[in-house]
Amino acid sequence: MGITLPASGPAVVAHGKGDLRIEDIPLKAPAPDESIVEIAYGGICGSDLHYWLHGAAGESILKASMVLGHEIVGVVIEQAADGSGPEPGTRVAVHPATPAPGGARYPEERPNLSPGCTYLGSAARYPHTDGAFSRYATLPSRMLRALPETLDLRTAALVEPASVAWHAVARAGDVAGKTAMVIGSGPIGALAVAVLKRAGAARIVAVDMHDKPLEIARAVGADAVLKGDDAEAIAAVEADVVIESSGSHHGLASAIKGATRGGKVVMVGLLPSGPQPVFISLAITRELELLGSFRFNNEIDDVIAALADGSLFVDPVITHEFDLAHGLEAFKVARNSAESGKVLLNFSSKGSI
Repeated sequence: MGITLPASGPAVVAHGKGDLRIEDIPLKAPAPDESIVEIAYGGICGSDLHYWLHGAAGESILKASMVLGHEIVGVVIEQAADGSGPEPGTRVAVHPATPAPGGARYPEERPNLSPGCTYLGSAARYPHTDGAFSRYATLPSRMLRALPETLDLRTAALVEPASVAWHAVARAGDVAGKTAMVIGSGPIGALAVAVLKRAGAARIVAVDMHDKPLEIARAVGADAVLKGDDAEAIAAVEADVVIESSGSHHGLASAIKGATRGGKVVMVGLLPSGPQPVFISLAITRELELLGSFRFNNEIDDVIAALADGSLFVDPVITHEFDLAHGLEAFKVARNSAESGKVLLNFSSKGSI
């Protein structure tokens, strides 16, 4: 395409607890199987916020500075030298995982569980795996997924979190005709509502402590909404399937109490490490199935197709957009879950809304 690449470019870098900077970083020289992507949008994830606010996401602790960001889309500007991956000019989403074996067994058909797996913008291993909140990113070509012409880049910025939601709903099996409840209606919860709607759930109830997330949940398909402190109403739902996406033991308690006998509770919200209070006796006597859900695998391809054909409606989940120069403000807005849904960084725009 005749583009002259700079030696460095701006990026969002976490240096430790409370220390987030927009600074220039060198453009990494690509390996033979790596492409260079001009990033268009990046969605701020809960893990990005945790690295900023706490210097850690769960047990993944920052030991050195790290570029954040794994919810990214952009345009290929230099194809991998070995000819793999999309050609220059192709608009792409990114699958941020690199599965790898390790010291524990896992089902080979579920690479998201591979013990050696790395993820863009993750401090789970050291050296850390830099993310791609940068003007240009050097990425393995196998991570890149070409986007259909009918899918705009802004909507495609939701591909990664929507894949997390898709995987969580899939863990529950066939939800067609069933009553479903989503505990925690932040971006992942709202996207789970949208996926449940597409999958044919007969009734979807969204739960949150704040009005804004519930408004978004209604916009993407929730039939009813409840406040998280309305224990009686939550218990009365008797949901066949509950998606717990709040990541708190209070939310998990609501999920168990709101599930019908013989129902399924899918736990996609990541609770803090260490022991947690759980209503296990109730789960036992109701014969509930408690299912973990972690990241995703090839669901990303189904998500892209569903977004492109319009069968998965997610647009209301995006509530704010900032240019990179205002990236620190964007993180502050994303932190306020009572007022924001998914907050995007626009790496090519000089304006913000």
